[in-house]
Amino acid sequence: MSHLLKRPFGTHGKVHQITPESAGWRYVGFDLIQLRAGEKWADATGDTEVILVMIEGKAKVHAAGQDWGQLGERMNVFEKTPPHCLYVPNGQDWSLETTTDATIAICKAPGKGGHQARRIGPDGITLTQRGKGSNTRFINNIAMEAEDYCDSLLVTEVFTPAGNWSSYPSHRHDEDDFPRITYLEETYYHRLNPADGFGIQRVYTDDLSLNETMAVHNGDVVCVPRGHHPCGAPHGFEMYYLNVMAGPRRNWRFVPAPQVEWIMECGAD
Repeated sequence: MSHLLKRPFGTHGKVHQITPESAGWRYVGFDLIQLRAGEKWADATGDTEVILVMIEGKAKVHAAGQDWGQLGERMNVFEKTPPHCLYVPNGQDWSLETTTDATIAICKAPGKGGHQARRIGPDGITLTQRGKGSNTRFINNIAMEAEDYCDSLLVTEVFTPAGNWSSYPSHRHDEDDFPRITYLEETYYHRLNPADGFGIQRVYTDDLSLNETMAVHNGDVVCVPRGHHPCGAPHGFEMYYLNVMAGPRRNWRFVPAPQVEWIMECGAD
């Protein structure tokens, strides 16, 4: 199995824990917790900022000295409704108690104390189509560059219809040369519908010194340290993924793979 592919290590409690140390990079952290109704979870942000994403289910949340009430609405991620999220800056505590079974993503990156805790979504998040034909996918932007909520984090959800490609045309963001390209590490948390399906993700560099093609299953995480990273959803299986990106600057600039640059030039991306 590729070292970039992370299978969940359980079905309850913390089922993913990706740190800069375990991933061999510097910026992105990603945890995923799966809890039953009535369970509690608590943590401190330390030197990272955090976005809690309610993938599925509901929870009452306290963070940064405030009671944020109940977050969450969708009970199945493939409802495609906007997510309920909470931004918590570095140096703060947070805790939650689930009111239903819940799956919660904990997205992490270096915090600089530049922003206050705040709700993100569902208001202000609109499912938006991107691409054409078999490259069509649908995006819920949670905290991308246009949303000035964070010091480092860039977070988005993507729904890819069965039979389509996504994160395509193939592109990379692995150099710190703004405005041409930015260095951003990235995680992909994958879900499939039906859940017993599979998808494909390739991670490769132009010189093929990194060249991994992985079958991703429901609940897997793929780490993208560098290179291009397209995804494919086979006929019959709808794909969801949550992207977490971070690097030395909070800008998303990428360079397409030479073989597919023409697709972007003709406006079919």
